[in-house]
Amino acid sequence: MLSETKVSKGYQTVVPSKIRKAHNIIPGDILEWTDTNNGILVHPRKKRTLKDITGLVRSEGDAVESKKKVQKGLK
Repeated sequence: MLSETKVSKGYQTVVPSKIRKAHNIIPGDILEWTDTNNGILVHPRKKRTLKDITGLVRSEGDAVESKKKVQKGLK
């Protein structure tokens, strides 16, 4: 599906209606842009809900210390 949009002076563009509807893109969704050797890939990253992430991480002990360890790993 080929669609095109124009980039504004503020470097903004609009997601074409066909694309928005086909991929259920709504206001607040994040679009991830990846530079590849073949061009630019754009794909939506949906917001995660609490239900999506509940149970993904298990930790025992001090929650503050666990948070500090996670934050150190992200830097």
